[in-house]
Amino acid sequence: MAAQSSGTQVCPVATTIGLLDSKWKVLILRNLLVGPSRYSEIMETIPGISSKMMSESLRSMEEDGIIVREEGENSRVVTYSLSELGETLRPIIDAMRVWGTEYLRNNPKDQ
Repeated sequence: MAAQSSGTQVCPVATTIGLLDSKWKVLILRNLLVGPSRYSEIMETIPGISSKMMSESLRSMEEDGIIVREEGENSRVVTYSLSELGETLRPIIDAMRVWGTEYLRNNPKDQ
């Protein structure tokens, strides 16, 4: 993914949004912050995501260096985990969790 620019300046916010450009990527990241997971384990915790979207999101995040895909001895066992770069996104997801908790507390109709 190329850096997003605003005129002649590279915009850091647009770059971050470009890397996490879908709700699916953010939810996958949320899951991997807990620890490494297999494809099926991630799928089970994200209602509504299709296999196609899950595969595309994982592939894109791997290409961007956010996650690491590891095949076990049996190539059918694949585990995904955060890379060092992915770990640097932890404060962003934590801030989203705090904000969302407060929002839901103050807007119970949205639960």
